[in-house]
Amino acid sequence: MKIGILTGGGDCPGLNAVIRAVVRKSILFYNSEVIGILEGWRGLMVEGLTEDLVLDKVSGILHRGGTIIKTSRTNPYKEKDGEKKVIENKKKLGLDALVVVGGEDTLGVAAKLHQAGVKIVGVPKTIDNDLAMTDYTFGFDTAVNTAMEAIDRVHTTAESHNRVMVVEVMGRHTGWIAIEAGIAGGADIILIPEKPVNLDKVCEAICKRHARGKDFSIVVVAEGARIALHEENHKKESFIVQDECLDAFGHVRLGGIGKLLATEIEKRTGFETRFVILGHIQRGGTPTAFDRVLGTRFGIAAVDLVHKGEFGKMVSLQGNKIVPVDLTDAVAKLKYVDEEFYNIAEVFSA
Repeated sequence: MKIGILTGGGDCPGLNAVIRAVVRKSILFYNSEVIGILEGWRGLMVEGLTEDLVLDKVSGILHRGGTIIKTSRTNPYKEKDGEKKVIENKKKLGLDALVVVGGEDTLGVAAKLHQAGVKIVGVPKTIDNDLAMTDYTFGFDTAVNTAMEAIDRVHTTAESHNRVMVVEVMGRHTGWIAIEAGIAGGADIILIPEKPVNLDKVCEAICKRHARGKDFSIVVVAEGARIALHEENHKKESFIVQDECLDAFGHVRLGGIGKLLATEIEKRTGFETRFVILGHIQRGGTPTAFDRVLGTRFGIAAVDLVHKGEFGKMVSLQGNKIVPVDLTDAVAKLKYVDEEFYNIAEVFSA
């Protein structure tokens, strides 16, 4: 059997663990051939963007961040005859099946292609941990630990200078990184997309801390958190964006809420306030042990599904088991932060 593998969307730690597992399981246990599709879906839109993945190619990549077969945010359904090109190039390459590693957007394309007759198995990948039907996605644990370590460091400078420090972390529509890194890092206030930000309440909470003798505060905010504004007797919730340009999946580039919050907090409370935007630091670097193991388990399970002929599925972590779920169900909705997690965070902001 000849299997193609591609990684789409944003990079994250653990991708190479998946690639390594897919190659080793396919070659050593099924005597199958693995072809790396370079640069995500773009690699199936353009002929020649492929690479044979042999054992030597994946040796020594487990600890590396990023993806050795590159990635992109290409959306075939935004290109002229995109679906047709993908299907035709898959046939030209002689691929019997595809293993697609990605998040909501990449796997959304995979689900559509499966409905068009392409034999596909999905592997969930996103540092945001917002894919439904799986308890965790690889990359998330590394991102949370990176953010937590940054919060730890910010604590010392905030306390030394009697400052309020605002730490902006990733999270477009969900606040999983913010909530878990914030709780682990001892943040005083955690702001997530699921709960519109009330600036008055944020400043009130900071003032209460100072009144109790705490002369510094740590605020963690997800980049996709929305500010609750009141304009002409109407309530409005607004994303903070870097620019209005849309990517291939219709997303604007978020970022800047940390700066806005710092400015408003200092203006409203009078306390010196600084902000830190972690950005792509959360995506890069060496994956944690958890992400290496989870990526490996996902890769092995994906190859097993291919050889069982169970297509249109995504491997998922449920409890401590890797189980297949329908791709269409996995991308039908996002997984938002549980109220339980938010209630835990509120205990430490009171």
